[in-house]
Amino acid sequence: MPEITMLEAIREALFEEMERDPTVVALGEDIGVYGGAFKVTDGLLAKYGPERVIDTPISETAIVGAACGMSYLGLRPVAEMQFIDFIACCFNQVTNFVAKSHYRCGAPVPMVLRGPSGGGVHGGPFHSANPEMYFVHTPGLKVIYPSTAYDAKGLLKSAIRDNNPVLFFEHKFLYRRVKEEVPKTDYTVPIGKAIVRRQGRDLTILSYAAAVHTALEAAATLAKEGIEAEVIDLRTLLPLDKETILASVKKTNRLLVVHEDTKTGGIAGEIAALVCENAFDHLDAPISRVTGLDTPVPYSPPLEAEFLPSVEKVSVAARELAKY
Repeated sequence: MPEITMLEAIREALFEEMERDPTVVALGEDIGVYGGAFKVTDGLLAKYGPERVIDTPISETAIVGAACGMSYLGLRPVAEMQFIDFIACCFNQVTNFVAKSHYRCGAPVPMVLRGPSGGGVHGGPFHSANPEMYFVHTPGLKVIYPSTAYDAKGLLKSAIRDNNPVLFFEHKFLYRRVKEEVPKTDYTVPIGKAIVRRQGRDLTILSYAAAVHTALEAAATLAKEGIEAEVIDLRTLLPLDKETILASVKKTNRLLVVHEDTKTGGIAGEIAALVCENAFDHLDAPISRVTGLDTPVPYSPPLEAEFLPSVEKVSVAARELAKY
């Protein structure tokens, strides 16, 4: 079985779900003729035609509004943000219509809103955002942010089949940088379930998206020093897999949360509260965070590197936790 990239895995999920279910439609800016800004949707138009692969105007509000209306009429739209930063343009549609529709009037909204996110590619402050926490804070949504090709495909298939609105973040740094074998047979990955990427005994490192790979690299470095870190990939941020988080903390007694999103208001703070409320007696050290800085994402490569979590930053924080 050949290895494929995360980008190819996401494309496979779209092809397979559109083949499996004729109610699945795709829409977004340049997703048809051009094949998407990153070529994720390349080939969809030729296969499924303009009635199911819809090039839209440059209006994120229109895209999300149309997708919401489609879902009311029995379709399963998959809407793309060309860059996830511009989801801010349709914040009202997402939070006041899509998220609240089932609560207000009993109308399920089986739609997926997906797009490239994250830094590390020198995209600057308008093309590198991680805005996931705006939506983790919004009841009625599900929020997914995978780190591997296998999970990206399986979780996107689960998202498309879900009757709730799902935000699906795709870290653009990982699009062509991570590869693995992905089954050609149909499979899904459950929404709301974290996975232990590396077993350990001395501390737990929780992460998601590109920062998972940073955490794993740091854990490999620490292992050479005799520090065994357990690395957990959250995969889904809403709903959050509280059971896996708490079980690991009760096992290792130390917790380090690593994410690319800014520190203030990031999910690390929510996880810290969760652990303090439910596993405080198991902690042998203060909970630690390694996150992005509380600034916009810089364009300058050296400034962006300073902004992002790094193997060195994670390793330093883990060593301090281990010896506490």
